[in-house]
Amino acid sequence: MNRSLMSILLGGTVKKKTPAPVVQASAGRTPEGQRTQFQPSDDFEKLLEKLNDMEVKQLLDAIEALTKEVAGLRAQLAQGVSAAPAAEAKQEADSPAAVLSKAKNVIIVPGYGMALAQAQHAVKQLADKLEHRGANVRFAIHPVAGRMPGHMNVLLAEADIPYEKLYEMQAINDDFKNTDAVVVIGANDVLNPAANTAEGTPIYGMPVLAVADAPEVIVCNYDLKPGYAGVENPLYTREKGVYLCLGDAKETLMNLIEGIK
Repeated sequence: MNRSLMSILLGGTVKKKTPAPVVQASAGRTPEGQRTQFQPSDDFEKLLEKLNDMEVKQLLDAIEALTKEVAGLRAQLAQGVSAAPAAEAKQEADSPAAVLSKAKNVIIVPGYGMALAQAQHAVKQLADKLEHRGANVRFAIHPVAGRMPGHMNVLLAEADIPYEKLYEMQAINDDFKNTDAVVVIGANDVLNPAANTAEGTPIYGMPVLAVADAPEVIVCNYDLKPGYAGVENPLYTREKGVYLCLGDAKETLMNLIEGIK
């Protein structure tokens, strides 16, 4: 690359080189107000000549490639930012609170876990909020739920839940498939569909609540361990329509209530 090309790259203009005037200095001194012009050495001239047009082309190609790379990264970033709200909206739409927010028919299934967590009053708050939104709320009571017959009835009565909202298994089982959502609170064996298929297990042949027939099931259990009978519940691993709210039932219910809009 010669100095003309260097000047173009640096934004300058090319001017024809004119010889500088020779200044005579006397006694080794430069006359006042005048300077001697810089004269590049031969080595410097040779160095400039080594920077040929091919090197400049390589530099420009590298700049172009870098520009394209930056543009691609910006596009990916913009796509990620725009996709984030959509993903959050989908997640919110698929949440158990969102399911209950639009449900018009809800069945609540209490179990022994509700008694352990003393969550019956939180259950009443959930039912009240759903009814305030116009939902029809009923309670499905299995005859052996809890530690003794009638255990769930006593706890729900303690929370001032009207007795007429409590339904025995044979009176409500056919309604599960037509309800919008089911909320399970600390129940396991009494709704385990394995009772219909798992031959040789303690619960095989036992009548259970047909919760598995419901399109949307919200499970507020402490964990996913088997119930008293020790039989795994296949409902927990259903691919669609099951929402697991694990932990203390009172806490998960309060979180669920707060999320209903």
